[in-house]
Amino acid sequence: MNRGFDRALSDGDVLRRRASFLQRIHIDGWLLFLLLILAAVGLFVLYSAGGRDQGLLIKQASSFGVGLLVMVVVAQLEPRFMASWSALMYLIGVALLVVVDVMGHNAMGATRWINIPGVIRFQPAELMKVFVPMTLAWYLARHNLPPSFKHILISCVLIAVPFVLIARQPDLGTALLVLVSAVFVLFLAGLRWRWIFSAVAAAVPIAAWMWMFVMHQYQKQRVLTFLNPESDPLGSGWNIIQSKAAIGSGGVYGKGWLHGTQSHLDFLPESHTDFIIAVLGEEFGLVGICLLLLVYLLLIARALVITLQAQTVFGKLLAGSITLTFFIYVFVNVGMVSGLLPVVGVPLPFISYGGTSLVTLLSGFGILMAIHTHRKWIAQS
Repeated sequence: MNRGFDRALSDGDVLRRRASFLQRIHIDGWLLFLLLILAAVGLFVLYSAGGRDQGLLIKQASSFGVGLLVMVVVAQLEPRFMASWSALMYLIGVALLVVVDVMGHNAMGATRWINIPGVIRFQPAELMKVFVPMTLAWYLARHNLPPSFKHILISCVLIAVPFVLIARQPDLGTALLVLVSAVFVLFLAGLRWRWIFSAVAAAVPIAAWMWMFVMHQYQKQRVLTFLNPESDPLGSGWNIIQSKAAIGSGGVYGKGWLHGTQSHLDFLPESHTDFIIAVLGEEFGLVGICLLLLVYLLLIARALVITLQAQTVFGKLLAGSITLTFFIYVFVNVGMVSGLLPVVGVPLPFISYGGTSLVTLLSGFGILMAIHTHRKWIAQS
């Protein structure tokens, strides 16, 4: 058994063409182009959703600039280097979650942030969306695949620790995203179908246990509101009713930029964060939403190509997990805003306002670029 990290998947995967300038500086041109489009759209919509608040716009643009810098730096790191440090990064992430649990900054009824006055305020749970799948990919790549029961059990422990700490904040939405990103690594590692069916069968009693002993009252109310939002139209059902009203009033072509009524008249809460796609739908209509989803689709397609072309097990597992988790981001937010899923507080990638989330997403795409551009190149004669 070859336990080396550089275990090649196939000798035929080595590309025989010259590296372009962007590849030499470890940047994927297509990913960068699509990310810049999303950034421009995000700032454009945020200006309207935020009530033309230039301060909000400057903060988001600054966060995107920092995120791009982090992405470029991460892209310079060889996947071998990331793998060797993944366990340490996992431990640091867990330690930060413990700090949040003990002495974290409380805002809006949740303790999710570490606040250093005058310096920075960040959410360690966001980092675990990268650290957890990276650590699992490193661990599983060191052993024969598909993983044995022993390795599955150890992986579940590695997943459970951050999941519990994040759920305690409480932040069930982020906890579930961390869980999903890790489960994707296990799935891509070749998890046997009997384990998958067993997990699905165990989901019902686990969900019942979480409903009774883990979920807070407001989280239970979100699920009940999802089933029947009209049961409390002026309370817990207000957000989703106003969101669907905003999307529906936009029609096919929308009311035009800065001419939305639901957000500008404060009918739509959190219009610049979780429900920002409702603002897009109201002002740019069905056409605007479809164009945005097309950009997301192209971004996911490019990421899948990078996953397929990865030359190591670690690279394939990590790239696949990042790609599928990004898809879940988009799917959950759109489903949540349109009333197809319960409200769980998942932002729309690169469009919703939020600094830590933006930097984490861009660091994930930096990892994809590193996996893609650090392949072995054989120059053509």
